[in-house]
Amino acid sequence: MPSKQQALAELRVQVANMLALQSEGSTFPKLSRAQGQVDGYMRALIDCGVATDRELLAIVSDVRRQAHGEPTGLVPAARVA
Repeated sequence: MPSKQQALAELRVQVANMLALQSEGSTFPKLSRAQGQVDGYMRALIDCGVATDRELLAIVSDVRRQAHGEPTGLVPAARVA
């Protein structure tokens, strides 16, 4: 079994690959498979006690931020009108 650092590094690679497929408009089967791999890998990390859900969400958030930039914030209705 890989160390925690190796497992989380592998998750980062898998999430980055999935987001790249999504960004390039990949076919549904390729994207679905990538999403399933990420989902299954995350479930295995949680089930084995290697990582917590908060740790995994932080990794996904970080990789998304690297791939797509900062998320947009909510704009109050008063500023829109």
